[in-house]
Amino acid sequence: MTSLTSPAPRSTVIPLRNRWKGQWMLAVAVLHTLYAAVVFPTQLQEIVRRGVFNSVQKDPAVGAVVWFVLFGVLFALLGWAILLAERNAALAPVPLRGLGAGLLALTVLGIVLMPSSGFWLALPPALALCWPQSAEGEKGG
Repeated sequence: MTSLTSPAPRSTVIPLRNRWKGQWMLAVAVLHTLYAAVVFPTQLQEIVRRGVFNSVQKDPAVGAVVWFVLFGVLFALLGWAILLAERNAALAPVPLRGLGAGLLALTVLGIVLMPSSGFWLALPPALALCWPQSAEGEKGG
């Protein structure tokens, strides 16, 4: 006889060794954004001087800095979402392999285009998200 009730949530806590990816990505995003503030102060000040709205105009240097900063914010949001999924995995497991594959593709493209960049820092969580969790990790052992 089958039951129509939902299965009970897993009572095990996901080990810390399986919950580092979101924190790693948040740290990289913070470093990325701080790097922008240190390396591109002139362009950031120009955005403020121009009144922010439509401040990029046709200035490729300012546009590149805006994309750099916005990518840092987007990476932080992604890291935060993964962190929340990792923290709540015992209650509602979320498959993150597809997200990991997309992050891995973006990371590899970034590394190919700019080998001496920070894209290498996205490689560990991208690979970890693609890897299946071991049976031991799923059992909480």
